[in-house]
Amino acid sequence: MATAAVERPQVRSSPSAYEALKQHFEEHPEERFDHPHKWDVSRSDIYFENRWQPIFREMREAGPLHYIPESPFGPYWAVVGHKAIQHIEALPDIFSSSWEHGGITILNRLTEEELAAAGEDTRELPMFIAMDRPQHTGQRRTVAPKFTPSGMAEMEGEIRQRTGELLDSLPRGEVFDWVEKVSIELTTGMLAILFGFPWEDRRLLTFWSDWSGDTELASVRALDNVRWEILKEMGAYFQSLWIERTMDKEPGDDLISMMIHSPAMNQMRPEEFMGNLVLLIVGGNDTTRNSMSGFVYQLDKNPDQRKLFEQNPDVIPNAVQEMLRMQTPLAHMRRTCTEDTEVFGQTIKAGDKVVLWYISANRDEEVFENPDKLDLTRENARRHIAFGYGIHRCVGARLAELQLRVLLEEMHKRRIRVHVAGDIERVRANFVHGFRKLEVEITEF
Repeated sequence: MATAAVERPQVRSSPSAYEALKQHFEEHPEERFDHPHKWDVSRSDIYFENRWQPIFREMREAGPLHYIPESPFGPYWAVVGHKAIQHIEALPDIFSSSWEHGGITILNRLTEEELAAAGEDTRELPMFIAMDRPQHTGQRRTVAPKFTPSGMAEMEGEIRQRTGELLDSLPRGEVFDWVEKVSIELTTGMLAILFGFPWEDRRLLTFWSDWSGDTELASVRALDNVRWEILKEMGAYFQSLWIERTMDKEPGDDLISMMIHSPAMNQMRPEEFMGNLVLLIVGGNDTTRNSMSGFVYQLDKNPDQRKLFEQNPDVIPNAVQEMLRMQTPLAHMRRTCTEDTEVFGQTIKAGDKVVLWYISANRDEEVFENPDKLDLTRENARRHIAFGYGIHRCVGARLAELQLRVLLEEMHKRRIRVHVAGDIERVRANFVHGFRKLEVEITEF
C-alpha cells in the first residue's frame, strides 16, 4: 500500500470518442472517407454493418495478399491469408512494428506540416508492441511475469468471485445492455486490479481506451487536439499513481510498480509511458470486452451450439478458442517493410505498409473447415490468430482466455441463457472489432 496519497489531476470523462466522431461527421458530412477500391477493407462501414465476410472471402480466393493502391490511409498491402500472416509475423526484422516506421495500425504518421499546424514537435506514443528488438524484448519482459500461468492461478479466485457476483446482480425479466452491464464492468474491473487503479474511477479506463484505440477518430484532424488533451490527462493521472507507488515501502505487484522497478522501463520518456499505458489499456480492455459480447451473441445465433454448451460444460475451454476465432476482437495489425522482399509471389518494397487482417485469417478455408460456422468442438480452434503470432503475440492472452473461460463457467453454473432481445450496434471501426450495444434478456436453461 502507498505510504501517502498523491492528489489526482482534473480529468474529463466526456464526450465519449463515439459521440465526438459522430458529431463531427454530422457537422462535416463532406469529410467522410472515400474508398474507391472494392477491396479496400479499411472502410469501417463493412464492420459496422457486419458484411465484411464475403469481401474477405473473395480476396482469399484470389490470393493471400493484395496491393490496395489507394485508400484514406494511403496505399497498402492487404494480407488476408492465415499462412501469409504467420510468414510475415515470423520475420520481424524485415516487417517492422516500430512506431518510427509507422507503428501497428493502418494509420499514417502525421506529416511535418500537420504537426506544425498543430503547434507540436511530435505526436508519437511509443509502446513496446510498436518497437522492434531489442527494445521490445526488455519492455515486454517487464510486464510478462504478471501473465504467467502462476500469475493466472493467483488471479483466478478473484476473477471468479467478481464474475459470479456480477452475474447474480443482473436483472431478470427485463432487457438490458450486456456491453454496459457485463462486458465493460468485468474488463474495467480487471484492468483496475492490474494497475492498482482507484476503483471509483475505473470507468475512465474505458473512456481512455476508446479515445486511444479508434483509428477512424485518429484520422480526423479536427479532433486531434481534444484527443491529445485527453491522452495527456490520462498520462497525468497515471503519473500521480507512479509518484504514489515510488513512496511504497515495499514494491507492489501491480503493473505500474513493475515498471518502476524495471531498468528497461523506469527511465521512459512521458510519451513512452503514455504509449505503454495505451497498449495495456486497449489490449486489456477492447479485446476482452468485445469477446465477452461476441460470445453471448454467437451462442444466441447458434442454438445447436448453445445446446451443446448447456449440456456439456467440458466444451468450455475449446469454446473459448473457437469464439475468439469467430469474434477476432482486433481486426488488423500493421507492419512496415524494411527491405525489398518477395512474399508468396508478390514483391513488397522497402517502406510499403503491410496490413495483416487477422479477421480474415481466422476465416481462412485452407485452415478452418466451414469457417463461418461456430463449432465449439472444432479440433484446430487453437490455430486462430486473434492474439497475433510470433514475438508480438498478445502478452495478456492467457488473462483474456481466463476471464472468458470463467465467464462461461459461471454462466453455466447459474444455468444462465442469454437471448439477444433488442438493439445490436457494432463498433464502426477497422481496428477494434466488437459491439457498442447488445441488448439482451436472460432466462435459465
